[in-house]
This record gives sequence, C-alpha cells and structure tokens, in this order.
Amino acid sequence: MAVAPQMNRPMPAIASIRASVLAPLVEQIDRRSGKTDLLLASHGILRSQLDDPYAMIPMARYVAIFEEAALIASEPSLGARLGTLFKPSDIGPIGVLFSISGTIRAGFERLAKYVNTVQSATSSGVFEEDGNLVWSYRLEDARMWPRRQDSEFSVVASCQLVRSCFAKSWKPLEVHFEHLAPRDRSVLERIFRCPLKFGESANRIIVDGRDAARLYRQEDPALSAVLERHVAELVGKAITPDNISERVRALIGIYLGHKPITLPSVAAELRISVRTLQRRLAEEGTSLRDLVRETREAIAATQLEAHVQKARIAEVLGYADSTVLWRAQKGWSRRQD
Repeated sequence: MAVAPQMNRPMPAIASIRASVLAPLVEQIDRRSGKTDLLLASHGILRSQLDDPYAMIPMARYVAIFEEAALIASEPSLGARLGTLFKPSDIGPIGVLFSISGTIRAGFERLAKYVNTVQSATSSGVFEEDGNLVWSYRLEDARMWPRRQDSEFSVVASCQLVRSCFAKSWKPLEVHFEHLAPRDRSVLERIFRCPLKFGESANRIIVDGRDAARLYRQEDPALSAVLERHVAELVGKAITPDNISERVRALIGIYLGHKPITLPSVAAELRISVRTLQRRLAEEGTSLRDLVRETREAIAATQLEAHVQKARIAEVLGYADSTVLWRAQKGWSRRQD
C-alpha cells in the first residue's frame, strides 16, 4: 500500500505506484549505508525522480527495491516495522475517509473500493466468512515475487489504520500472508497479537464480526459526501481494466480458497447477468474456468518451488485434497504440451 500525500495524476496503464512510497525506504538506507543511489540506479531510478510527489514508478521495481532494501538494512521485517508508522494522512482522502468511518467494516470497504487510486494492478476486497469480516490484499501479477516486504507493510499498515482510527488495543482474529513463514516471526507476532497463517492465496486480515459492526462514531454526512465525491474523481482518473477478464481475475485473487467462485457469484459481484459474463469472457478468448485455473497454476508454481507440502497447497487453492491437486497438475501439463 503506497504512501501518497497527493494523488492528482491518472494512473498509467502499466502496473505502477506513487513514487512517494520510496521515501521511508530511502531514509532507512541512508541511515544504515551509503548504498541508496546505487540501489535505486540498479533498478533504473534516480533519486531526483523521487523529488516529485506525483511521479509514478513501475510496481515491479518498487517491489524489488523494497526486498533489496530489507537485505541492505539487515532487517527481514523492515516492511512490517515501517507499517507500524503508517498514518491515515499517508493515503490522502482515502485515509481521511477511513478515519471518519463509523465502523471498521465501513473503513475496510472504502479502503478496498479505492485502493487503485493509490496503486494499480491490485486486488483488494471485503467479504463475509463464518460471521466475520475478511479484508483481502494481493498484487495481481504473480511474477512480482518475492514480495514479502510489500505484503507485510500493507497488512501492518492496515492494522495500524484500525488502531489509530478506532481502538488502540484492537487485534485481528487472524492474519494471513501469501508468502511462506519467515524463520523469525516474533516481530509479526508482537505487532498483531493473533494467530498467523502463511502460504495463503492472498494476504488477509480476519476481523471479528462484532468488532466490524460496532459503531465507534457517528459520521458527518456532509464531510463524508465531500470526501466521497473527491475520491470518486480520483477513481475516474485512475485507469481501470477495460476487459472483463482482468476484473474477474481480481475477484478470483480475493476469494480463492475462501469463497465459492462460480459464474452466478462472479456475475453478481460484477452486477451483470451470467449470460453476459460468459459472452464477454468468450469474446476475450477465455472463461471463468480458464481464469481460475491460471490463478491456481501461478500460485501452485510459487509454492511448489518453495517446497510447500502438496496437501497444504491443495487447501490454499480450494481443492478437496492433494489427489485433486495432482489431477489438476496433470491437466496443466497436458495443456502446456
């Protein structure tokens, strides 16, 4: 999740993020070594480019720089620590909207709705599971890997938003990460104070349903309306996917392994008919089944490379067991042949 004090320029078509997010990273590397300019240059970025708060940088470069910065700083949990410093104002009017929301649910719904005004090619959504609220965050391009630092920064920053805007002592029911468990979990355990799960299909915060629905304040309707209108203008400037397949991929990334992904459920989310969904996907040369398979295949490839047990991979991908996963893999191999 990017730190973006001002967001007036439209998002470019390439997956990008506001350059201002690199400011705290640059500060950390400046403090610990003299390698900042070398680090930036190795990824095709000059320090002078960061002077413009409106500048955009490719998301892939941001992710790679964040990972390398943690290595240079000799701090594996750098992203998580920076997330604890996050403030509502760091994401401009979206953060203000979060801070004036009457409930935690409303805050996360707004965060998910408007995340693409801050960074593109990001899947973020809210859904119900077992009476609890689930907020999900995931970069859509599976090739951007590893990305532990961005994931931990974004999830910790979101948790920090709740604590600064609603209750300092609040803690989630569970927190999920898509990367594998680090050797030392102590920093994350100290921050979240709840069970942690790793190797999931997306990064998620599970909020107790009672906490999510509790009314913390009465919203000022006039102020909310002004902010919503302003953010809506930013949404209009942000480039959203024109093709239906990209919107469906985003939903798959949010729900995979946690909510049934069917033609009726996806069509309902997109507010179109099942027939229209099928027709538009066919026009783009794909189908819901193909998109689910592609997402599963990409996640499975990452986890298999990391030697995750197949039973665990099957669970994350929403398969009944490892045998079903094995059959699916055979199908993937036949398609490649």
